[in-house]
Amino acid sequence: MNVLIIEDEKPAARRLHRMVTELGLEVQQMLHSVEESLNWLQNNEHPDLIFLDIQLSDGLSFEIFEEIEIKSAIIFTTAYDEYALKAFKLNSIDYLLKPLDEDELKVAVDKFKTQQPTKTAVNVNLDDIRKLLINPVDRKFKKRISIKVGQHIKIINIDEIECFYSENKSTYIHTSENRNYLLDNSLEHWQEQLDPEQFFRVNRTFIVHINAIKDIIAYSNSRLKLILNSYTEAEIIVSRERVKDFKNWID
Repeated sequence: MNVLIIEDEKPAARRLHRMVTELGLEVQQMLHSVEESLNWLQNNEHPDLIFLDIQLSDGLSFEIFEEIEIKSAIIFTTAYDEYALKAFKLNSIDYLLKPLDEDELKVAVDKFKTQQPTKTAVNVNLDDIRKLLINPVDRKFKKRISIKVGQHIKIINIDEIECFYSENKSTYIHTSENRNYLLDNSLEHWQEQLDPEQFFRVNRTFIVHINAIKDIIAYSNSRLKLILNSYTEAEIIVSRERVKDFKNWID
């Protein structure tokens, strides 16, 4: 039985490798990011079982499902609490809560072996899971952020931000004053801090504010192109996989 481990924390990946090997499974590969996983899965036969972390270094692992039809059984490994786990249960997805417990791992693997699943596409309600991950009922979203500019600290209200974007492995905001500022954390970090009624992640590079959208233009391959009020440095394209959700969002 071949196993794939997708985990961005290398010590955790090595520990999981040891644990599953002791259970008699053969680890085919260990991957550490969305991009690396996409490349590997597009060019290799899918394994019998994937141990999949949720939050990877360059995005949420759900992005893998949006790009590729996965034909492996999935056991999620997650540090998220019960609201995420409830979603997994509703979708008949096995999960393990970090830090991983050896007995729980054995139970999950034994369950998989007993079921002897065939390789069919995994049916995952990604939107329901994502909403539960970033939208618990009592969640308080960012209303302002502080940015260091030289020796000064600048406070920017969230409504002044047209978009968050990543470039050259760094994250920036563009404001309604037509200014760009460098941020300390990843785009994934900020996505979790933003009110989803105001902000939408249109692709792997951009998160846009609803009030910043000046025009929406039909684009090639059933995609959409966004024109913002002042940001003009790069094209903002709603990925084909996100178009339906985007249309629901703007409605």
